[in-house]
Amino acid sequence: MTILQMIFYLFSAVAIASALFVVASNNPVRGALSLVLTFFAMAGVWLLLHAEFLALILVLVYVGAVMTLFLFVVMMLRVNVLSAREGFVRYLPFAVLLALIIIGLTIIAVGPKQFGLTSMPAPAAEVAGYNNLADLGMVLYTQYAYPFEISAVLLLTAIVAAISLTHRLPTRRKNQIVSKQIAVKRADRVKLIAMPSVKKINLSDKPSEAGEPS
Repeated sequence: MTILQMIFYLFSAVAIASALFVVASNNPVRGALSLVLTFFAMAGVWLLLHAEFLALILVLVYVGAVMTLFLFVVMMLRVNVLSAREGFVRYLPFAVLLALIIIGLTIIAVGPKQFGLTSMPAPAAEVAGYNNLADLGMVLYTQYAYPFEISAVLLLTAIVAAISLTHRLPTRRKNQIVSKQIAVKRADRVKLIAMPSVKKINLSDKPSEAGEPS
């Protein structure tokens, strides 16, 4: 076993362990931090596969921006862990069955016949002056141009749907409607009422109370 294979197995073990901890963690903040560790481990694997640009994008974009935003949102939200655990025991058999099915399909799809060293050998050393970014852009915008555009539209649709589902109108504050303020009339705000004048009471005309001299 070479040094590169040892490093690959180390990064792979860290990625699998941290990914399992993301799913099994009860604390959402710890789960998000475990996902950050998973991204770092996968970036190391991509570096071994000579995909330096994708590894840097994974660290800079996902770890540096997306996961930082996730951590801020998770820490600001008050997640009720007790209410989330109420249906855990009830749906545990179904979850175990579904997990076994997913693991079986993954083993069938990602097996040594499809992803072994015989069918997919390790990438060879590139010549001097090789730029994998140029090759990636050439393949992405020529052979996979339509799938790339479709995925962009799907992500935009998911963003709009998430905003539409979570948007709520404010209920505890009064909104200012400028058009109604401009179109207001005096008769709508001020109402003059004619009332008879009140007769002024003279204190000398007040009758004396019982037991007191008049």
